[in-house]
Amino acid sequence: MLFANQLVILRGGGDLATGIAYRLHHAGFPVIVLELAQPLVVRRKVALATAVLQNQLTIETLHAQHAATLEHALQLAHSGTIPVLVAPDFAVIRNRLSVIGEQLPITDHRPPTTDYRLPILIDARMAKRNIDTHMDQAELVIALGPGFTAGVDCHAVIETMRGHTLGRVIWQGSAIPNTGTPGIVAGKGAERVLRAPTAGVVNWRLEIGDLVKEGDLIGDVAGERIAAPFDGVLRGLIAPGTEVPAGLKIGDLDARADVSACFTISEKALAIGGGVLEAILTHLNQQ
Repeated sequence: MLFANQLVILRGGGDLATGIAYRLHHAGFPVIVLELAQPLVVRRKVALATAVLQNQLTIETLHAQHAATLEHALQLAHSGTIPVLVAPDFAVIRNRLSVIGEQLPITDHRPPTTDYRLPILIDARMAKRNIDTHMDQAELVIALGPGFTAGVDCHAVIETMRGHTLGRVIWQGSAIPNTGTPGIVAGKGAERVLRAPTAGVVNWRLEIGDLVKEGDLIGDVAGERIAAPFDGVLRGLIAPGTEVPAGLKIGDLDARADVSACFTISEKALAIGGGVLEAILTHLNQQ
């Protein structure tokens, strides 16, 4: 592992975060993913957060495993597996990291030069706003998309808007503001996003990767039907049995109807992952 002494903490394990983990893992960085106890990911087949729901999964060449403790996560991160740890409060993790370096022996996969007090932190939760991220949380703090200002609440922002600047590193200023409208894919924008018609528990009749025709019944929320708005493939569906509020994004329909794309990391996620890798290497090169 080329950068074994430089731990990266990734807040969020959705599909875009998975593209970041893919780039960093193959470049030789140990990565730990922090997630919620009940992840609301839609593209579950290409989201590391799914490890919380089913204990482990493989996405292309990445193998992820749910870690019960931070110590376990650190061991996994240095052994070629991406650990996913339920830890919504980063302050708790940072405090624990400040002492683990002295407690965890080198025989537990920790390289002798690793200083866990100086991780790199990436906010990949895609909340479109800054929830609780600030520059003094880590040696290098990187944030994705709108809601952050590089030089104010993080060191670098990665552009997430589809188009010419996707994946670019911003060292001063902000990403393109959130438009509130999903990007156009195969001529479809807002209509490709399936939203909960009412509050309640999600039930699906179909699965990710299934091809549908306009009008086909996909599932329901508390008995309220969800039908396909156009022909395509179900690229993402929130975990069945999840209780959701009305209006929440719970599915993703892709008019391109490429079934293989449901199970591989997207070009957008990889572009953003490349931007994060560039930002980290730039930072390390300047030290």
